Amino acid sequence: MRNADNISITLTDDRRLDAKVVGDDPETDIALLKVDANNLTAVPLGSSTSLKVGDFVVAVGNPFGLGQTVTSGVVSALGRGGLNIEGYEDFIQTDASINPGNSGGALLDLSGRLIGINTAILGPGGNIGIDFAVSVDMARAVMEQIIQFGEVRRGRLGVEVADITPAVVDELRINRPPARGSVIMGVESGSRAERAGLRRGDVITRVNGNEVRETRDLRNRLALIRAGENVEITYVRDNRSQTARLELAADLTPPRITPAGNNR
Repeated sequence: MRNADNISITLTDDRRLDAKVVGDDPETDIALLKVDANNLTAVPLGSSTSLKVGDFVVAVGNPFGLGQTVTSGVVSALGRGGLNIEGYEDFIQTDASINPGNSGGALLDLSGRLIGINTAILGPGGNIGIDFAVSVDMARAVMEQIIQFGEVRRGRLGVEVADITPAVVDELRINRPPARGSVIMGVESGSRAERAGLRRGDVITRVNGNEVRETRDLRNRLALIRAGENVEITYVRDNRSQTARLELAADLTPPRITPAGNNR
């Protein structure tokens, strides 16, 4: 996208429109384009949080350059990550047929609301029924920041984090850690996290009330919150759940993830 000389959009009525890149976010593979045109109908935005595994979905795209193509399927899984496709991964997995050329197309619910943007397939180059879409909630957060700032300004806590593993539990001598969460391995001096009272060994379990099952969840939750906004962090210390409220610092650097057992 950044290296393109010209970008054009072809509509179903065969109109071809020149497009301008308003901004992009390589970490989520999302770009915002602007076109000047009349008689366009906006796709209503849904919410990824209301999705359930088994919900029926429809994928729209341009596979193999054939033109607008619609396929159907179900939501196979939610919150998929660890695929190393993008920097921030909170994918909707679907078995709706997605092939090369579908990337950037819409994933819709049966009411025609946008719930995701198709981005990747797992396979040797063709569809095998394991396909992924960026959630509309993440895409909307990126879009709103690009509109306001021309870029994405993610906030940061100022912490180094790791998943809960036996090695981390032993290293930090955590007594009866929660089953899920993200362990703070270190707190940067002078950071918002330090001022809010967060410490090494605290286990973050929720962000703004949303569950943090592992470190990837924490990273994705914070990715939806812009710098300068207030955030509520729920954490466990000494077997007690506590809450810290703080304003995220204006920094593009995401929370640093420590490999299990390493002390940095």
